[in-house]
Amino acid sequence: MKNKKIYIVGAGLSGATIARLLAEQGAEVSIFEQRDHVAGNCHDARCPHTRVREHRYGPHIFHTNDEDVWQFVQRFARFMPYQHRVFTTSQGQVWNLPVNLHTLNQFRATAMTPNEARKWLASMTISTPGGAENLQQHAHELMGAPLYETFFRDYTEKQWGCPATQLPASVLKRLPFRFDYTDGYFDSRFQGMPEDGYTAMVQSMLQHPNILVQTDVTVTAEMARELMKKGHVFWSGPLDAWFNHDAGRLRWRTLDFVREAAKADAQGCAVMNYADKSVPWTRITDHARLSPWEQHQQTLLVREIPREAKENDIPYYPLRMADDERLLTHYRERASALNGVTFIGRLGTYRYMDMDVTLRQAMSIAKHFMITSAGERFLAWPDDNA
Repeated sequence: MKNKKIYIVGAGLSGATIARLLAEQGAEVSIFEQRDHVAGNCHDARCPHTRVREHRYGPHIFHTNDEDVWQFVQRFARFMPYQHRVFTTSQGQVWNLPVNLHTLNQFRATAMTPNEARKWLASMTISTPGGAENLQQHAHELMGAPLYETFFRDYTEKQWGCPATQLPASVLKRLPFRFDYTDGYFDSRFQGMPEDGYTAMVQSMLQHPNILVQTDVTVTAEMARELMKKGHVFWSGPLDAWFNHDAGRLRWRTLDFVREAAKADAQGCAVMNYADKSVPWTRITDHARLSPWEQHQQTLLVREIPREAKENDIPYYPLRMADDERLLTHYRERASALNGVTFIGRLGTYRYMDMDVTLRQAMSIAKHFMITSAGERFLAWPDDNA
């Protein structure tokens, strides 16, 4: 790897991971970041008014069953124990999420056993002749109308900005219920929060003599193509931006954040979802509760209001409707024919990914790159079902 020149566009988790692993093998790595900070959308910083550490682009909770990923992040940060719990407000009541046995008993005002709850749920389902063609039909097959309308319909329509009858069934991938009283949001083997935040973790990743980081630098596709003449480019910008959107733009959902300083413990949990259509935001995060080992007199409450992303907005969630899938296939085919560039991360692959999946993908790409040689074409699109 010595004397291999690597250029990485974007200093988020994908870019930082690849940079570190290749730098440790002797490659010279230059990273260009458009924003004034590293760590991408998991960037965090102290609120100047409350001194609470805020996840500036929405809450990021680290969880994984991948031991290699867990060991990797612990090289760069001390992780504190953290069990994430989420609740939802719907129809004037507060409920556990994911829906568990307590929620189901609360819904029916009864005391079912796990087997009784399973039988009751099965009796509520509504089959669709020929199979479900949209999210709402799929939800009816999984849980029936009452549970779906209480917990999922309005929230989902707010999140994606269109009726559930227009969303693909794949958006609801699995039965979102538990038949016991487990109330943790994730059931991953490894869970935690970096004590000093994600930004400090990524900064630690990038502290290597073979890595040069430049922030506040915008690298266009044209500039990146010039860099390809000198070395290999890892592009974590939008896939369609590489082609100047010449076949159309892939669509994203973005978020508007409404921030409010409040007394400590203002809502009683880290995240409260709002499932009713009458409430414009999807959730409120109490950021002080994301660092429970710290003590604060005040907290920072942040409301999230989704909408369709415009040209200069920060993209968060790929829409992945039928037209988007066709356009994605078009751009992927063109990207796969290119030498000297690898498309990485959620923007480069047009895919929403949890942090551990992002890290695993980046680690796999770096390993592949070490085995092959810089300039040799390789691009394995991640499994969309992972």
